[in-house]
Amino acid sequence: MKNVLSAVQPTGDLHIGNYFGAIQNWVRLQDEYNCTYGVVDYHSMTAPYQADKLRENTWKMVFQLLATGVKPENLFIQSLIPEHTELSWILSCVTSYGEMTRMTQFKDKSEQIAGKDKSAFISAGLFMYPVLQAADILMYRADYVPVGKDQEQHLELSRNIAQRFNHQFGREYFAHPEPLFTATPKIMSTAEPTKKMSKSLGEKHYINVFGEEARVRKQIRSAVTDAGDTPDGTMSPGVKNLFEILKACEATEVYDSLMQDFKNGTLRYGDLKPAVADVLVGVLNPIRERYQEILGNRKATKELITASSWEIRKRAQKTLKEVRSIVGLPKLRY
Repeated sequence: MKNVLSAVQPTGDLHIGNYFGAIQNWVRLQDEYNCTYGVVDYHSMTAPYQADKLRENTWKMVFQLLATGVKPENLFIQSLIPEHTELSWILSCVTSYGEMTRMTQFKDKSEQIAGKDKSAFISAGLFMYPVLQAADILMYRADYVPVGKDQEQHLELSRNIAQRFNHQFGREYFAHPEPLFTATPKIMSTAEPTKKMSKSLGEKHYINVFGEEARVRKQIRSAVTDAGDTPDGTMSPGVKNLFEILKACEATEVYDSLMQDFKNGTLRYGDLKPAVADVLVGVLNPIRERYQEILGNRKATKELITASSWEIRKRAQKTLKEVRSIVGLPKLRY
């Protein structure tokens, strides 16, 4: 079986855009590949943060991933495997400054931070984190990385670093990880359906996977549906987004019936919204129930993931031991 690596930053609750766009796919991939999934808390340190909140969000993300169906043996916390940072330093020495300056996310994120406060602190970590991301991928000899098109640049950097490392040290050590593009829906904000669902837009713009049923229904009920309607009868962004949610929930019969109504010109929002809410709640309620069970057993769950991180760390130690030998560093005793 081929190796798959993916990771997520602990930035609070998962919303349905995260779930349908990535995490649901993570769960399915576990049946086809050797999967390794990380909660990358080091990456969350690149912007101003509170230490207690980072720790809280890291465990919350672990609990939520487990609730969605990620297997504990496949899950690690990045900071419990310090080999990531050492490999990142080694790889940074075979990464060109020019490559880093071309990474668009640094520009986007630094502008986002500076936009709120022109005197805001922009860390060097924000500039260098793509190398740490490459270390995350190359550490586990990943064959594939499930990514969206907007993340392809980071994966390309990982391949470039692997190629340069291999060339500089005269051996094909690191594989060149390939993108694993899968059919994942792009869920938009229900309040502003021309924008991708995001927590940074505010609470009304995203639907929490673990939110109470009443709130989920309210958010669907208040979803914008008529903004952007066109005279020629094409679907508005808001209506299209609700249909995307139905498709993501795999409610084929409901989707086909309501789509036929739309094509016939008989679709009523009073029918569409309750149908979407019913289907979405049906998907989310079991996940939320599992989450509550996990929260009731926090201590044992933390011990489980600490143990799984240690088992995964053994693989990281093997890689780093070999890398240190290749690049001419003294042998470590673990």
